[in-house]
Amino acid sequence: MSDRGSGTEAPEASTPVLAVDAALTGDELNTLFHASWPGHRDTDFAPVLARRLLHVTARRAGRLVGYVNVIGDGGVHAFVLDTTVHPDERRRGLGVALVRAAADAARVRGAHWLHVDYEPYLAGFYADAGFRPTDAGLLALRP
Repeated sequence: MSDRGSGTEAPEASTPVLAVDAALTGDELNTLFHASWPGHRDTDFAPVLARRLLHVTARRAGRLVGYVNVIGDGGVHAFVLDTTVHPDERRRGLGVALVRAAADAARVRGAHWLHVDYEPYLAGFYADAGFRPTDAGLLALRP
């Protein structure tokens, strides 16, 4: 028997739940990053999480499916890092929702400017999230 049209949805079909600074483990992040970033190696995320201004997570049925980290300079500048969406969840607006939630939370925490670096192919994604392109510089400190 199908419940199609009954008005009930399976938890997997529900909208992911976004949260600012929700509890998060390194194991969850490593699982998400392994699925999302080919070549990811297990990382100790404790120092990253300890230094953040905030993070935003997305969970579907309790499973971590999205993450964005925001660090701050202690003043008016904040920086988006590690925007990650599980491959099964991509192309549905979740990444943009994560970044917009991060921007809203950073504004509440006193940031006046939110910066992000990205590859050219991500320009449309970040434009959809409200960013405008600017010139910037990058210096590689390790080969």
